[in-house]
Order: sequence, then C-alpha cells, then structure tokens
Amino acid sequence: MGELFVNFPAFLLMLVRVSSFFATLPLFSYRTIPIQHRLGLAFFLSWIMFFTMSPAAISIDGFFYMLIIKEALVGLLIGLVAYMILAVIQIAGAFIDFQMGFAIANVIDPQTGAQSPLVGQFLYTFALLLLLSLNGHHLLLDGIFYSYQFIPIDQVSLPLGDEGVVEYIVATFNKVFVIAFQMAIPVVGALFLVDVALGIVARTVPQLNVFVVGLPLKIAVSFIVLILVLSAMFMVVQDLFETMIYTMRTLMGYLGGR
Repeated sequence: MGELFVNFPAFLLMLVRVSSFFATLPLFSYRTIPIQHRLGLAFFLSWIMFFTMSPAAISIDGFFYMLIIKEALVGLLIGLVAYMILAVIQIAGAFIDFQMGFAIANVIDPQTGAQSPLVGQFLYTFALLLLLSLNGHHLLLDGIFYSYQFIPIDQVSLPLGDEGVVEYIVATFNKVFVIAFQMAIPVVGALFLVDVALGIVARTVPQLNVFVVGLPLKIAVSFIVLILVLSAMFMVVQDLFETMIYTMRTLMGYLGGR
C-alpha cells in the first residue's frame, strides 16, 4: 500500500490507459454495461497491474501531462482498431441486407446506440457469444496488460506520423472490407443468381409481376443460404478474432517504436 502512495502518478497513468481501453474496446465499451461497473473494473485492473509490474517512479511535472495524453491515445487507438476488426461482421450483414431488401429496416443497436442492419446485428450477437465462449475477452485483457511491454509508461511521444503506422492502419482498414465481402459473398452471390433468374422470367412471362414475387423469393433464398453457410461463416469469425489480437499486438509494436 505504501508503494501506491509513493508512486501514485504512475498508478494514475495506468488508470488512464485502462479506462481509455474500455472506452472503445469491443464488449467492454457497450452501453449495456453501466459506466460505474466499467470504471470500477478499470480501477481494480489498474490496481492489480500496478502491483504486478511495479513501474518506475514518475514525478508530476510538465512531462506528466504529456504522458496523460499519450496514455489516453494509446488506449483509444488500440481499442478502436479492435472494434474496427469486429465491425467486419456488421459490414457483411449490411451487404446481405442491401441485397435482401432489408436495408430500409435498420434497428437500434442497444450496445452502441447506433443503427445497425438486421442480419448484421444477428451475426454480431452470435459473434460476441462465440468470443465469450472462446475466452476472447481474456485475450483482450491480456492485450491491456502486455501493452506496457511494447509501449512503456514513461514513453512521452507516439510515432503517429510514421509511415509504417499509417500504412498498417490503411492496410488493416482495407482488409476489413475484403473479409466482409468474403463473408457476404455466398448470400450475395445467390441473390445475384436469383435476380438473373427473375430478369429472364420477366422477359419470357411479361404477365408475371416480378416485383411482387421477387421480394419474398429473395428473402426465402437468403435465409436458406444463410443457414447453409452459417457454420463456415463462423469459422471465418473465429479467424477474425485471431486477426484482431494480432492487429492489436502489431499496432502496439509500431506505437512503441519496435
């Protein structure tokens, strides 16, 4: 306990980083978790990490305020990259919804408070359950703890203007849309074939109103194909979790100058 009072500024810096992580980190940043619980978890996790790592003494001076800004940026950036990777699932759902005709029927996501596609929200909920069943939330907490091995607490600046950091974030953003398209292509491809078939029917049987027949037919085909490829889709989601952890670790290395 005496160590905490002697090096209280270092504990505050650790609390800032962990709290910033929980502000953007998937699963821990959702509005369904009360803010008091998130702050309490951040406080006790910082308490445990402080006595585990025993950081060097830090004095409160002009550099201390720079360290506070740096710690907040580290937490927000790493958590935001992890959230961006998991957003692949909702992007894939948006692709499917657009082809199904569900694009106008978005719902409010209670976890983030933003509008979300129906199929995307369905897949995202199952992905979160899969993340919990695979103990992925433990890996996220490990990322918070081991971030101090890549980015020391006394490092004042972050190489945000470095070419390697910018290129890696852009490449990760590009990979997000590629994976989302790969997840959605079975359903989107099947619906494209349905559109082609409806176009042929419309030309051969002009008396048939394809707009009336097409919408329920596309919805039925979408659900059938979605059920058939759901297991393969969640195998991709499982690999996505590994990509998320790897991306967090690599970005920490870039921000730590390694």
